[in-house]
Amino acid sequence: MTKLTVPIAASDLGQARQQIEAAIAGGAEMLELRTDYLENLSVDLVKKLIAEAKSAADRPLPLIVTCRDRKQGGAMAYPDQLRVDVLTGALKAGAEFIDFEYENFLATENRERIEVALSESSKGRLIMSAHNFETRFADIGRLHRHITTLYPAAIPKLVYTANHINDCFEAFDLLRKTSGERIVLCMGEVGLISRIIAKKLGSFVTYASIDEKTATAPGQLTIEELKGLYRWDDIGSDTELFGVIASPVAHSLSPAVHNACFADSRVNKLYLPLLVEGGQEEFDLFLRNVCARSWLSFRGFSVTIPHKANGLNYVRGKQGFIEPLAEEIGAVNTLLIDADGKLSAYNTDYAGALDAITSTLKIKREGLEDMPVAVIGAGGVARALVAGLSDAGAQIRIYNRTVKKAEKLAADFDCDFAGLDDLPNLDAKLLINCTSIGMYPNVDESPLPQECLKKGMAVFDTVYNPARTLLLKQAKKRRAKTIDGLSMFVNQALAQFKLFTGQDANPKLMRKIVSDLSQ
Repeated sequence: MTKLTVPIAASDLGQARQQIEAAIAGGAEMLELRTDYLENLSVDLVKKLIAEAKSAADRPLPLIVTCRDRKQGGAMAYPDQLRVDVLTGALKAGAEFIDFEYENFLATENRERIEVALSESSKGRLIMSAHNFETRFADIGRLHRHITTLYPAAIPKLVYTANHINDCFEAFDLLRKTSGERIVLCMGEVGLISRIIAKKLGSFVTYASIDEKTATAPGQLTIEELKGLYRWDDIGSDTELFGVIASPVAHSLSPAVHNACFADSRVNKLYLPLLVEGGQEEFDLFLRNVCARSWLSFRGFSVTIPHKANGLNYVRGKQGFIEPLAEEIGAVNTLLIDADGKLSAYNTDYAGALDAITSTLKIKREGLEDMPVAVIGAGGVARALVAGLSDAGAQIRIYNRTVKKAEKLAADFDCDFAGLDDLPNLDAKLLINCTSIGMYPNVDESPLPQECLKKGMAVFDTVYNPARTLLLKQAKKRRAKTIDGLSMFVNQALAQFKLFTGQDANPKLMRKIVSDLSQ
């Protein structure tokens, strides 16, 4: 059973007491006492800290005592002799685990002292750790073997920085290929997923902080995020995985929306934020990594900026099923992988956007015929909107920073195009922003000068976070009708959920979550 472990990184006993109480209240299953954060460190101080931790709960939580070397991420540069004194003293004081660095364990004096202390402890065990804060280990499998050979009773802990999400798969592979108690995690934003699915893959622990301020490693989630947003208590080895493929991805509301709806529908599924940086090549490698590991049980993805065309190209290259509408649009926002590895691609943006427009304007789709429409952007969202509006007979003009991209999209759907410098001359009844301009955190940006907005015009911003973008605020001041991206987001997410689960999501729940998070 993977233990949800919360680091206690305090400078003194009073602060440690507060952190321990918060960790226990938050649902910690184990505590890591990071004694390298303590000021005026001594063995007696650590014994008092252990006593505080043991008496803080009705049923004491198991303790890991760590006094990390500064070179391996420690907070203070305490000498090896003191650090070993602390760890051997912790064993005598009743700590269940001590964490010591592999590199420093190689020193004969350190090894002998720790081995003697472990032999005299009735329950104490060694976690032998290695960290790489820059990149992957040269050979993580070999390092794991070295640790288990050097001290077979040790729990190997291998933690490295993933600079791209594709760097994470060798961590997953090591957990798959090895057995027994071991800890394998990736640091950084893209490594976040390794912390969440550690329980699915059987890592001995995952670490979560009390709050963002007390995080002890890059990419460490809070207890609240792990247990609430990512449904830690419900994760098992047979949990199916889903996620949103995007760059950037931190702003996405999709994990909150889908995980809440998974919980509401009581299905054993988990939805992850998947930061896939780069273009087609990196996207393809990510999906190849996923598809080569059926045991990960990835079953579906939401696909958004900048990968909607990449998703279509990948499925087409693998001769998977492509919804005819998605093929016509030239972009997808939903991918499915069945149990046999067969790929399917869909686009739910099309209907989601048209329904948002027509419901707000209180017209049927036929009412879009001959309507002058200005579309800003020429990416995946724009393709979906242009395809839908073109089918409805609207008169479309596409504006884009790269005119050639606007020209290509316009040619595909027989409509007009122009560069952004022509926006002051636009004459449209409906204006649609299909770019990410104005998206959180860049909330003070707008895709066009507010002088272009006119009374009576309808302005639709497909950005949904925040719900009231600067563009929509400016449009309202100009007495234009406004359509926010929330309706489109919810509509397409409802359709995605049905594809992911075969069930209908609760639309009221979904709208409430999106609305609450977009304030």
